[in-house]
Amino acid sequence: MRKMKETGWISLAARMWLLCWVVAEFDAAAALFLPVDNYLLACGSSQNVSYHGQVFVPDSQRSSVSLKTSGDDVISTSNGNAPSPVYQSLRIFSKPAFYEFDIQQPGRHWLRLYFYPLSNSEHDLTSAQFTVVTDGMVLINNFTFSNSNRSYLFKEYSLNVTSDSLAVAFIPSNNSVSFVNGIEVVSVPDELIYDQALAIPNAPFSGISVLGLETMYRLNIGGPLLTPQNDSLGRIWETDGRYLHVNSSAVKVFVDPSTVKYPEGVTVETAPRLVYSTADTMGDPNVTDLSFNITWVFSVDPSFLYLLRLHFCDIVSKALNTLLFNVYINSDIAIDGLDLSSLKGDLSVPYYKDFVSNSSNGSSTLTVSVGPNSLNEDNNNAILNGLEIMKMSNQVGSLDGLHSAKDLLPQTPSSSSRIWVILGGVSGAVVAATLAAACYCCLVVRRSKTSPHSHPWLPLPLYGNSHTISKVSTTSQRSGTASCISLASTNLGRVFTFQEIILATNKFDESLLLGVGGFGKVYKGTLEDGTKVAVKRGNPRSEQGLTEFQTEIEMLSKLRHRHLVSLIGYCDERSEMILVYEYMANGPLRSHLYGANLPPLSWKQRLEICIGAAKGLHYLHTGAAQSIIHRDVKTTNILLDDSFIAKVADFGLSKTGPALDQTHVSTAVKGSFGYLDPEYFRRQQLTEKSDVYSFGVVLMEVLCARPALNPVLPREQVNIAEWAMSWQKKGMLEQIMDPALVGKINPVSLRKYGETAEKCLAEQGVDRPSMGDVLWNLEYALQLEETSTLGDPDENSTNNIPGIQLAQLEPFDNSVTMVEGVNSGTFDDAEDAATSAVFSQLVNPRGRNVIVPYLVRVYVIIGVI
Repeated sequence: MRKMKETGWISLAARMWLLCWVVAEFDAAAALFLPVDNYLLACGSSQNVSYHGQVFVPDSQRSSVSLKTSGDDVISTSNGNAPSPVYQSLRIFSKPAFYEFDIQQPGRHWLRLYFYPLSNSEHDLTSAQFTVVTDGMVLINNFTFSNSNRSYLFKEYSLNVTSDSLAVAFIPSNNSVSFVNGIEVVSVPDELIYDQALAIPNAPFSGISVLGLETMYRLNIGGPLLTPQNDSLGRIWETDGRYLHVNSSAVKVFVDPSTVKYPEGVTVETAPRLVYSTADTMGDPNVTDLSFNITWVFSVDPSFLYLLRLHFCDIVSKALNTLLFNVYINSDIAIDGLDLSSLKGDLSVPYYKDFVSNSSNGSSTLTVSVGPNSLNEDNNNAILNGLEIMKMSNQVGSLDGLHSAKDLLPQTPSSSSRIWVILGGVSGAVVAATLAAACYCCLVVRRSKTSPHSHPWLPLPLYGNSHTISKVSTTSQRSGTASCISLASTNLGRVFTFQEIILATNKFDESLLLGVGGFGKVYKGTLEDGTKVAVKRGNPRSEQGLTEFQTEIEMLSKLRHRHLVSLIGYCDERSEMILVYEYMANGPLRSHLYGANLPPLSWKQRLEICIGAAKGLHYLHTGAAQSIIHRDVKTTNILLDDSFIAKVADFGLSKTGPALDQTHVSTAVKGSFGYLDPEYFRRQQLTEKSDVYSFGVVLMEVLCARPALNPVLPREQVNIAEWAMSWQKKGMLEQIMDPALVGKINPVSLRKYGETAEKCLAEQGVDRPSMGDVLWNLEYALQLEETSTLGDPDENSTNNIPGIQLAQLEPFDNSVTMVEGVNSGTFDDAEDAATSAVFSQLVNPRGRNVIVPYLVRVYVIIGVI
């Protein structure tokens, strides 16, 4: 084993490239798999093309491949600066076109597509917009080079072909054209992709064998680029340098590939020897803590799940049981204490493990890390040899967007031929469109005449009701279609039809996407009266489902508060779970802290936002006959309207609090990692103080402008709660705060804010303050910030605030009417009155003077600020 350091790198690299050729020949001779179906097409070419040792033949010369199109296809050739020979010709289609491949052996197949917009006198191919669909699977939806940073496009898919033919459709969009340079359809061993994997953090996931997969990343960790000549399945393995979070954290290692010993069940088709004979191990990232992780960071679409295959081979140990390390995906531990030699009984034996995961906390990144295990302090090392990341098709059979193949194709293929066919003539299409328009007009007129049974736009009822949601098969009153959920009560807000949702969101246009959460995607919508709304569409594959859908509707139908996001209505047609909320123009708080390149918030703005969120949570805890625990407090669930008023959102995980004779609610742990109350996590005992802990994490996130969890950082900085608390206890919180705030915060205000966060993050719930106390302290921190001339006051009183002197507090009415266990419409007024009466003395130093001890007692009594 040799370590590739700077000295001697050129000679080592040369030797590795020589090994590539030798091993490729060795693996080719040893490979047992020969693809039964092996189509390599150079589209539009008049002659054979050689690429990576493979021969692509003209698409017009394969008798078992048919091309059908209703328009004249154009062939364009060029000898310019194409990325490779297979890109030097193409075929252009002005109408939908269909390639059909005869399949001799059903099962897993590679489908590889090549696109390069060659110059053409008739068409600007750079602006061409097209869609690619195959056998019920959407591969590419409305792609155009003009909206990407790519000069060429290569796509690799793994599809489970179950019939004797495979049809691939190229569909122009928006009166444009489509084109393709090359196509591969190649058999793959069925055992290459198993049906089951481990879903992160720790749950079985099955059904992978029937899904479509798209290769996003395939890395030869620590080794050179591998081309189809080096891989018996024609795969390309990238180098990993560009994805390393810290380049110096990894050291490349390699051994003679012939020393790799494949066990039963793992072959060169799993991964070539050159993958298992090279690796990254822990280097020197110039940090004091030697227990750091090696981390790779990838950009992904957060609306999809991903299949990750990690390849391992212990090529660094000199003896058995000396290498013990952990594997992480995002912030979750995937394997705790992996000992490859113990698992395989020898060294240099390949091993791989499959996982299913989505992006990190709904962001557009996915991370993979390896690092030492704490039980193996004598050998702080870890290893990774190869990594594959594949996007998994969603519930509508798409790898690009939420539209199904039926939505995008003019007509689906017949079950006997499996060939996509073109619609009839233009006249037929015109007649069909006319009839559809006439039917629609009749439907609109009919609906307008049936107003007694329609659902006019009304806000949700203030008091809620006793009706519940049951999972039964009913018939939708509005559409006549079967509904998977019955929401019989008309007091749960406006009931939207699916067609109304489609119109409001322009068919769930991705350009209207506001964000992606645990429940599903959120789109900006516009109702027929012009009202802007946020439409949350449930994802059937989400961990959150029917229960969360019910909870959200039932909770928000009973709640009305200035600092809670209002629910307008819902839709449950066609097995959909859709929620419609008021539109929050400035989006989630998190976007204004980091990751979105928005202007930084001032310290005063941040305090006001935290105060607003605290008011919303305080109302949940105290405003009803029985408290409500949010259970998922985080910066993505604090939304900002056009005036930056903060409102708490997403009540899908909310839980009714303990009764008067109880101290807690026993329930399974739910929430977001990084924000979870450790006491709740350990004991599964939920209280209002669990929300207080999560809010403490939010406070630190607001101050430091970084995620609650960031696994790419050194270990002591990964968890913001632990990291920030260590600095708070040193009295040096200013050392880690957002650089945009440096020199712009009154130190006394920062001190009060830090103390408040510290109390929220206490290990034991009994040591944490109530949300009312948190609110009081944040209001005080804001007053300290706004006071221009400030000495060093006693921070448990207002005695030293200029302009405030001792006097009597006039009484005021703080009565709150309660109906059906929920506050009536006078609650907000009462709250505002209480806030005004108590805090006007602080906000306006020229206002009425107060006796501070009495002020505190009044605050404790009313508890509604």
